[in-house]
Amino acid sequence: MFGHEKGAFTGAVTQKKGKFEIANRGTVFLDEVGERMPAMQAKLLRALQEREIERVGGTRAVKIDIRLIAATNRDLEKEVANHAFRQDLYYRLNVVSVRTPALRERPEDVAGLARHFIARLSRDIGRTVRGLSPIAQQMLEKYDWPGNVRELQNVIERAIVLGSTDVVLPEDLPGDLLEAAGSSEKTAASYYYERVNATKRELLENAFTRTGGNYKEAAKLLGLNATYVFRLIQNLKLTHVLKPARTKPEKSDEGHGRNV
Repeated sequence: MFGHEKGAFTGAVTQKKGKFEIANRGTVFLDEVGERMPAMQAKLLRALQEREIERVGGTRAVKIDIRLIAATNRDLEKEVANHAFRQDLYYRLNVVSVRTPALRERPEDVAGLARHFIARLSRDIGRTVRGLSPIAQQMLEKYDWPGNVRELQNVIERAIVLGSTDVVLPEDLPGDLLEAAGSSEKTAASYYYERVNATKRELLENAFTRTGGNYKEAAKLLGLNATYVFRLIQNLKLTHVLKPARTKPEKSDEGHGRNV
């Protein structure tokens, strides 16, 4: 965050500017500020109060002029009361406060965010998916989303990897979503979802048995993208079918997936 001088510690072969110094006359976004250790809280307070920092191993102060935006998912007032967060730093940060509501408090945003993730992740994974089925959208909007937007992103990625059509269907969603829905229609979807995944597991296990655990050869046998197959075996918990010591696909031009 504050950089270091050459020779300040083992491996410090050159001087390195920290984030605050690089952002001089600009903006720094500090995520999860409530997780900072007390020693770092003290250094952060000094930087904000004195508008200067000192690199690790340095002997002179470096003036900075920054705007700081800090975010946290903790209740900092309670953290202050419990002596887990410095009161003086809390008041120094709390000049303008904006509360971002949890995803469960804004169900009207779920469909838009889901479509955004579908567009981005289908491109990254290399499988064409153009949207949500009406029932899948209803299920997403009724779910409580304890993991907020990150959970929604993971659900959409999983649906793209495990799905087989050009829209996200109820059976492509995880079991807890199907169970939370509670209607007979969605219970039927849950059963169908389980049977589809069982069929996928059977096909994958058979292909990997026939190819000796080689994911590229198994992908060719199934007529699927190799990266897509690798994601399938991870999501379906079938990593045991791979060759020994092979835990991820080698970089190739067969797919353009990425870990998210």
